[in-house]
Formats: sequence, C-alpha cells, structure tokens
Amino acid sequence: MRSDLIFGALAHVENRYTLCQLASKATRKLHKPNTRLQDTTNEVLVRFHHESPAAAPASTPETSQLQQRRAA
Repeated sequence: MRSDLIFGALAHVENRYTLCQLASKATRKLHKPNTRLQDTTNEVLVRFHHESPAAAPASTPETSQLQQRRAA
C-alpha cells in the first residue's frame, strides 16, 4: 500500500511537505512515457525508503560546470 511507502520514506525526510515536494520532482524526472504515473510514484517512494533523497550526488554535470566557471 502507498501509505506504507510514505511512512517508510518519512524515515529520511523531516516532514510530509518536504516529502511531497521531493517526490513530485523525482517523479517528473524519472517518469517514462507509456508507464503509469502511479507506478513511477511508488518507485520513487521505495527509493526514498532505502536512501535519503536529500543526499547530493557526488558529481553532476551542473556542479562540475559551476566549479569550472568559478575556477576560471
């Protein structure tokens, strides 16, 4: 059930509002055409249950470009 997924994801997020914001952004980025939006949302909540959504990736293209711009 989705309520179980939400309570599991709240272990890594401080409040429900933040969880909703992060889940909606992640769902938009991870959604594939011709799949159900509900399945993508459930997948995002499962990912949030296993790891913190606030953890930044090690190196993204945007951060590396920003670092290069500052260094120049």
